[in-house]
Amino acid sequence: MERSLSMELVRVTEAAAVSASRWMGRGLKNEADDAATTAMRTVFDTIPMQGIVVIGEGEMDEAPMLYIGEELGTGIGPEVDVAVDPLEGTNIVAAGGWNALAVIAIADKGNLLNAPDMYMDKIAVGPEAVGKIDIDASVTENLLAVAKAKNKNIGDVVATVLNRERHTAIIDEIRAAGARIKLINDGDVAAAINTAFDETGVDILFGLGGAPEGVIAAVGLKCLGGEIQGRLVPSNDAERERCLKMGIDVDKVLYMDDLVKGDDAIFAATGVTDGELLRGVQFKGGFSETHSLVMRSKSGTIRFVEGRHSMEKKPLLVMQD
Repeated sequence: MERSLSMELVRVTEAAAVSASRWMGRGLKNEADDAATTAMRTVFDTIPMQGIVVIGEGEMDEAPMLYIGEELGTGIGPEVDVAVDPLEGTNIVAAGGWNALAVIAIADKGNLLNAPDMYMDKIAVGPEAVGKIDIDASVTENLLAVAKAKNKNIGDVVATVLNRERHTAIIDEIRAAGARIKLINDGDVAAAINTAFDETGVDILFGLGGAPEGVIAAVGLKCLGGEIQGRLVPSNDAERERCLKMGIDVDKVLYMDDLVKGDDAIFAATGVTDGELLRGVQFKGGFSETHSLVMRSKSGTIRFVEGRHSMEKKPLLVMQD
């Protein structure tokens, strides 16, 4: 992939973030998602690449754009797999909450797992704890391993978990082990990425979340030198049958190279609402300000990008009620 593609992708996430942020706190999650999706799809038409959506808004008959199998880009440039989440955290934006993102992950063609839309059991850590975790080990064993790797007492370790009833046993075990917890209502891509940045105060992610989001998080963590392990968790026979048809063993642990192959991948995200790592979009009258993160695994480069956008010269970013 060409080096310049990294910054091109930031333009895509910026457009999606600004458009979605217009709906912050208005209680209209579908409208926020539609705004992000439309903006992202429009800017993708200007990106010099030959992209195929492998993780998107759904199957062709479920989504009008950014559907699985859709071709993106100008048709000139590298052939890439594209994973998108135009608005990770629709409920977050509707409520004006924390850590909503517009996210893109790409890799060379054939290198991203086409993860079915179902649950994935996940565990994720930053670089210091790579090789120390095991999804088949107990929560306590993983907490102790991360504490040792980061030279911390277990009481200093912070685990992030989605605040769901299905995670009651995980939460109880974390508390019994003496570690601390940051419960989140949505947004486990951001939560997984946060494990690789000291300033977020997060050490490890546990629990079930979306499988597509697991692949996107894997790209980000590959760029950061972190690690995620996952296992698909079908909710019914239909989901299990779909995995079999796709050639995916639901009992197999999915490691980094199963989720994203090769040594070249790019991750880009722009904050929609404020979070530990990225600020949300701010409107200043005639312009808006964005805060983005873009990373490439091949070079190990991590960039934070601050953007200022003229609302007069970018009419796409002006919400239409």
